[in-house]
Amino acid sequence: MMETYLKKNFDVDPKRPSEEALRRWRSAVWLVKNPRRRFRMVADLAKRAEAERKRRKKQEKLRVALYVQKAALHFIDAGSCIEQKLSEPVRRAGFGIEPDELASIVQSHNSKVLEHHGGVEGLARKVSVSLGGGVFSRDIAIRQKVYGLNKFIEKPPRPFWRFVWEALQDLTLIILMVCAVVSVGVGIATEGWPGGMYDGLGIILCIFLVVIVTAISDYKQSLQFKDLDKEKKNIFVQVIREGTRQKVSIYDLVVGDIVHLSIGDQVPADGLFISGYSLSIDESSLSGESEPVDVDKERPFLLSGTKVQDGSGKMLVTSVGMRTEWGRLMVTLSEGGEDETPLQVKLNGVATIIGKIGLAFAVLTFLVLTTRFLVVKALHHEIKNWSTSDALELLNFFAIAVTILVVAVPEGLPLAVTLSLAFAMKKLMNDKALVRHLSACETMGSASCICTDKTGTLTTNHMVVTKLWICGEAKLVKGKDAQNLLNSSIPKRVLATLLQSIFQNTSSEVVKGKDGKTNILGTPTETAILEFGMLFTDDLNGSWKESKLVKVEPFNSVKKKMSVLVSLPGGRFRAFCKGASEIILRMCDKIVNEQGDAVPISEEQRKSIISAIDSFACEALRTLCVAYKDIEGTFNGDSIPDDNYTLIAVIGIKDPVRPGVKKAVQTCLAAGITVRMVTGDNINTAKAIAKECGILTDDGIAIEGSDFRDKSVEELKEIIPRLQVMARSLPLDKHKLVSHLRNEFKEVVAVTGDGTNDAPALHEADIGLAMGIAGTEVAKENADVVIMDDNFTTIVKVARWGRSVYINIQKFVQFQLTVNVVALMINFISACISGSAPLTAVQLLWVNMIMDTLGALALATEPPNDELMKRPPVRRNVSFITKVMWRNIIGQSIYQLVVLTVLKFYGKHLLKLDGSDANSTLDTFIFNTFVFCQVFNEINSRDMEKINILSGMFSSCIFMFVITSTVAFQVVIVEFLGTFADTVPLNWDLWLISILIGAVSLPVAVVLKCIPVNMANCSIVSEHHDGYEPLPSGPDLA
Repeated sequence: MMETYLKKNFDVDPKRPSEEALRRWRSAVWLVKNPRRRFRMVADLAKRAEAERKRRKKQEKLRVALYVQKAALHFIDAGSCIEQKLSEPVRRAGFGIEPDELASIVQSHNSKVLEHHGGVEGLARKVSVSLGGGVFSRDIAIRQKVYGLNKFIEKPPRPFWRFVWEALQDLTLIILMVCAVVSVGVGIATEGWPGGMYDGLGIILCIFLVVIVTAISDYKQSLQFKDLDKEKKNIFVQVIREGTRQKVSIYDLVVGDIVHLSIGDQVPADGLFISGYSLSIDESSLSGESEPVDVDKERPFLLSGTKVQDGSGKMLVTSVGMRTEWGRLMVTLSEGGEDETPLQVKLNGVATIIGKIGLAFAVLTFLVLTTRFLVVKALHHEIKNWSTSDALELLNFFAIAVTILVVAVPEGLPLAVTLSLAFAMKKLMNDKALVRHLSACETMGSASCICTDKTGTLTTNHMVVTKLWICGEAKLVKGKDAQNLLNSSIPKRVLATLLQSIFQNTSSEVVKGKDGKTNILGTPTETAILEFGMLFTDDLNGSWKESKLVKVEPFNSVKKKMSVLVSLPGGRFRAFCKGASEIILRMCDKIVNEQGDAVPISEEQRKSIISAIDSFACEALRTLCVAYKDIEGTFNGDSIPDDNYTLIAVIGIKDPVRPGVKKAVQTCLAAGITVRMVTGDNINTAKAIAKECGILTDDGIAIEGSDFRDKSVEELKEIIPRLQVMARSLPLDKHKLVSHLRNEFKEVVAVTGDGTNDAPALHEADIGLAMGIAGTEVAKENADVVIMDDNFTTIVKVARWGRSVYINIQKFVQFQLTVNVVALMINFISACISGSAPLTAVQLLWVNMIMDTLGALALATEPPNDELMKRPPVRRNVSFITKVMWRNIIGQSIYQLVVLTVLKFYGKHLLKLDGSDANSTLDTFIFNTFVFCQVFNEINSRDMEKINILSGMFSSCIFMFVITSTVAFQVVIVEFLGTFADTVPLNWDLWLISILIGAVSLPVAVVLKCIPVNMANCSIVSEHHDGYEPLPSGPDLA
């Protein structure tokens, strides 16, 4: 019972597998020819445990340094404020502080030394930077030379020769090499030079070829993973350089850079707080402390690798790379490797089962051949007469048995998964999807539900204000005349209040680019509002120059609003608030009238405003309200008030649906993947966009997050299957939905997220998809895949490639198991009946390379086709080797065994072979026929169910290269390398017959595909299914 055995010993979860499961399958693996190569992409649990121990030790050390500094330490610090002598490189570069001293100020949180150097401004002068203008591009190289690069020490990439050495660690190849060397020695002693060395030399040359091809394949994979790993760690940060704000790679950050930080960002280097509002930092990644730390001018220290939990600010970079504590910690964390994927583990199990069977056949074959040999010697009364040729014969039997073991143990099965995943990840990178965890690529092929955001994923995220409700009227904002029309229809006092609200209550920034053009840096919503405000004035300070920001409460997905408090002349304060229209409207009890005065809102006016909001939302506009509140006297509160506001206006923002999204949603539905929209927007806006995208159907349910939260478990079970839109949702609502889908409905869930608060849902989902443009670093870190262009269509591409990986591995397993069965059986049957094996050691090694490295290259790298998205997803815990695969394996094996057995025993008669070389010609013909059977079976394996297996074959460059190379090298082996490979040249007739016998595999496959299989265990067909037959689940009994 193969499936029962695999589920018991080789079953691991795709995300966060338990330590017990990882250890269980490792102990169950048996008969590994080359542990170094086979387990290269498998996590080293011992190293990982050691790395975790080191990390905890470092965290404890940091915790002591950061939170338990004693009076003695302060005393030492106070006494160490002595000017250090500057080294020559620092002095020559024009800087006034040593790199190590600068780094120690932040790491030890040494306020006294900071004061001694003149605070943040003093240190800025010593590193030759203006806090307003930042560093100059011309200084970057010298700063990197003196203060270091923002890169961590990484292990150097393995050179090619290391992969060659690892490929040579194969135990069976080592045994064969020893046999070959002995064979050469004995052969030369008995047959002389050079005739006696050919058999052994042939094995050595074949081993050399296998090793080189294997090493090249592994080396190319390692380069692909290294490139992807570098891309995963590359973060872009906002800095001020040469007086302008710009994006730079974290790797290009230098000491002296002025970095902008906002919610969800990772602090990219050690530094000091310059200015900001409500900046709260999560230092748990460094210190292990879960409590966030407030950073301000009193406590200005910021550590690399920590996360911005709330607020915003600017920092001065003081140390980078390995001079930061995070840099030293990262070196430790890189030990141990990534968890293996479920398919890698499962195929290690399959390889173990087949290896045991292969070992039994290899031993049996050796025993049968040896017994027959001894019986023949005994019958000829030569049992006591032994010669070197007899020893050579026994050595040859042993070599054949070992070679059967080489072919029987499918070492390439788990490695084919790695090859396929590496290929898919590289292609997905080109398709704007960065796979952070290998298992995600696999799991995405089984996704049955996608919970997607609206803004930026289904829509373009290029927002424009198109409607405005103000002074009781809705106004269209469109065309070149919009400014004049609005100027004439909105009273000046009202417009002035609106513009002050827009320009002072914003997290965006208007900057001048290098080209002199005005650019807005910020979220698309903020950008749209600022662009609208700039229709009326270029003077962003306007008449409120004397108003200063006192407090800022940034927008987050829980509060759904942003508030600021500004001081007004005369000691008064004014609070501005903007956000979700319903939430802001509930906070308002007054409204600005046509004269610009605040008057109480009547019930009729409130209904009129709600009607305007609904009207905007039904036109698929994002709606938000802006409001203000005047505060008399002093302000001593910790938070900005959230009641008794005066409503200024309702703003309608157009965010068009992305081109291609509707088609992508239809593709998902046809593939049995349910798409659900989870958004923070107004329910009417959400419904309008969902209908436009094809997500919301007539019988679908759209619900608000607050209603969803209040539902009982029984009610949730009833509505979730038809739930298609959730609006005004909180991150916890998304997490709750994902948990129910996974645990109650056993769905494989992919979920998108961009904010810091989306991290729990991304973590909980089977596949977390973070947005590359709008997403925060916290979201990306918790995600499995980063969608670089924030496009829903890219998510569908990830699903296609995920399915492709799964199907490609199934194709390769079907192909390899067929070769295993035939190679084992033909050698065993022949040994039992005739006392000799038809396939020699060299020939079996060549066959092993065809089915292992080359077969994986051909079948595991096939690109996805459209048919993959016309079948339902593979369910959780279905059998990997399906009944369809068993049908094809058994059918093809029977055909090949019958043909090869008939040729072995009746070949001379059927082919009319006679003469002294008849046996050699027949053995060569059998070898040639066997290889062509595998070539055509490889073509058959391109599709396990469809009759037309040639579709798209000629456009698959790798597949065609492998097939052409295999055939070409087979010709070379047979026609020109006969001395080493025990072959003789064949005439045209025999070549043609070999090819034709191999080609008969194609009609045999057609007949097999017409045989129905029991569909009882197959995946449930989706309601959106279009008739394409799904792959059935495999047998419970192998």
